[in-house]
Amino acid sequence: MPRTEVTEARRVVVKVGSSSLTTAAGGLDPARLSALVDVLAGLRQRGAEVVLVSSGAIAAGLAPLGLKRRPSGLAAQQAAAAVGQGLLIHRYTAELARHDIVAGQVLLTIDDVTRRAHHRNAHQTFVKLLELGVLPIVNENDTVATTEIRFGDNDRLAALVAHLVHADLLMLLSDVDGLYDGHPDDPGSTLVSEVAVDADLDGIRIGGSGAAGVGTGGMQTKVEAARIATGAGIPVVLTSAARAGQALTGEAVGTLFRPTGRKRPIRLLWLAHVTEAHGVLTLDPGAVRAVVERRASLLAAGVTGVSGRFVAGEPVDLADADGRVVARGLVNFDAAELPALLGRSSHDLGRDLGAGYGREVVHRDDLVLL
Repeated sequence: MPRTEVTEARRVVVKVGSSSLTTAAGGLDPARLSALVDVLAGLRQRGAEVVLVSSGAIAAGLAPLGLKRRPSGLAAQQAAAAVGQGLLIHRYTAELARHDIVAGQVLLTIDDVTRRAHHRNAHQTFVKLLELGVLPIVNENDTVATTEIRFGDNDRLAALVAHLVHADLLMLLSDVDGLYDGHPDDPGSTLVSEVAVDADLDGIRIGGSGAAGVGTGGMQTKVEAARIATGAGIPVVLTSAARAGQALTGEAVGTLFRPTGRKRPIRLLWLAHVTEAHGVLTLDPGAVRAVVERRASLLAAGVTGVSGRFVAGEPVDLADADGRVVARGLVNFDAAELPALLGRSSHDLGRDLGAGYGREVVHRDDLVLL
């Protein structure tokens, strides 16, 4: 039976990695890119809307700059991206024109999908492009993104874009044809055809970055991206670029990750899966119960300890007395302010220090359970 999650999808986000688009020397492989475009055009012909998240800008810029491998420094990566992004989008534009499809370039930073005003504008841009019949080609804006505000890899970017555009399906294309229970090259490893719940991943060895050395992802980031998307109600298919055509017709190739949750605000997805905590707030047992069981806001009265260096608006972990992290949230106070507030009621803080100090330490709308 074909996978109905695939065949019935009307809006599909497809992510392709650098290793699936480039030669061993690091330049774009015209044959691979052309084959991918043919698959996407076929998906469009059956009536589906398509958004492509494509890596490859940095890899495409290596050869023109005389670089033999992906540089480790951020400035050099940004220089390669500045050169390679134009080459990448030019090639896509030419290949899509063979099918009378117009390409549109969309370069995103983390702010574009997490800040409310930016998120709304980005969503409206995608909607209008799709209404006009354009195939958006998305990449991280590597040329200007700093280490602190990067998505980290295009797998997670694709998962967030899938949520942003209200996709029915996310397809992650790699140089490996699916998730295996061991290293794909080991004779005893077998393909995991379906993941319905996180427990299905127990005992599976998930490796790091790919062997090609031109990307930042790997199976670990793909599984994490699948968790982000499925946690928001979007099914995911993970397979190789070579088998994309089969996968998009619903054939049971690669690994299908079934949805595990419902759609939720994208900034909470970002908070749970993309951010790094700048500090830790230790909670008393009552506050842990309030946050975890009642999904309540965190008040100063329930905080017993503060560690780390952070300012208001930055992410912090919320932990119980044993140090077990139970949630992450955006804190409303600087680290230097909090020690004087601990254990005190909101009423007393508002009365003694002013109304601003009576507010929640972390509001429930800016908090996600881990």
